[in-house]
Amino acid sequence: MKNTALTETHISLGAKMVPFAGYNMPVQYEGVNLEHETVRKGVGVFDVSHMGEFLIEGENALDLIQKVSSNDASKLTIGKAQYSCLPNDNGGIVDDLIIYKIKDETYLLVVNASNIDKDWDWIQSKNDVGAHMRNLSDDYSLLAIQGPKAIEAMQSITSHDLAAIKFYNFVVGDFAGIENVIISATGYTGSGGFEIYCKNSEVKQVWDKVFEAGADYGIKPIGLAARDTLRLEMGYCLYGNDIDDNTSPIEAGLGWITKFTKNFTNSEALKAEKEQGPKRKLVAFELDERGIPRQGYDIVDSEGSVIGKVTSGTMSPSLGKGIGLGYVPTELAGVDSKISIQIRKNAVPATVVKLPFYK
Repeated sequence: MKNTALTETHISLGAKMVPFAGYNMPVQYEGVNLEHETVRKGVGVFDVSHMGEFLIEGENALDLIQKVSSNDASKLTIGKAQYSCLPNDNGGIVDDLIIYKIKDETYLLVVNASNIDKDWDWIQSKNDVGAHMRNLSDDYSLLAIQGPKAIEAMQSITSHDLAAIKFYNFVVGDFAGIENVIISATGYTGSGGFEIYCKNSEVKQVWDKVFEAGADYGIKPIGLAARDTLRLEMGYCLYGNDIDDNTSPIEAGLGWITKFTKNFTNSEALKAEKEQGPKRKLVAFELDERGIPRQGYDIVDSEGSVIGKVTSGTMSPSLGKGIGLGYVPTELAGVDSKISIQIRKNAVPATVVKLPFYK
């Protein structure tokens, strides 16, 4: 099992450590609900250094990225980032990722930890244009500083105006006494904040300065369990749960990152699926009664027939009710549609709702 550069720091802070995507990761420190609330109302810090980073460079870098990704990376200018996915050859998704345009002919691709090797092999297999690829995953660390107080709490440790960095934009500059750090206004919580990319050898200094700067703002370390409840309240897909090799971006509600203004892997089939309409769709639902929907629970219709499975589910800390995502037939995917979740012996009624759960 791999460690991040901060594993010992997490252990010393009393984190409960678990294996996650091949890494020894902090799942919680003080408790999920408390950590969740810290990010929703204040500022918290996640070590997400297990994520993968690929640098793609050269005059054909954009050609390769356009070929393997669903979104239109030609729209990126230096300092902008873009959410995208890597479609496979049979209608599914290899991974979802963020693409950063660092400079002309240089792009950073940030991929999920569990898919680093798979994604690398996939992109490399499509690289017949001679783009230069470098896997930086083992050399770089990533901190997500999230919450409504993130800008105010972190402004003292950078010369950049953090408030001026718009959502899905980034700067490369000084942060916590380190140069050439990527400060990106991205994150998977829906509460604002930044993601900080630096070298493994620099991350302990960054971590310490971040907590020093945030002390007056009640900053706390946050584990992966709260990261999951936060992203689910926003309805953000988690690879391996809500999207995988067998789910198409169209049925997953990712049509907005699937641009048919260019050709990419399996684009013809996905375009046809979009035009005809998918047979099933990923929906968000809230339980109408008490209960906690869990991944893998059956979704049933009014007759009690199984029509799908819960892909992500939890008791929402912000809403105090059971929420989840799952695939259902398109005719039952409309907002206000009635479905039920089979929780042990009970079919608990639920209503399809519009995302995000938390507003």
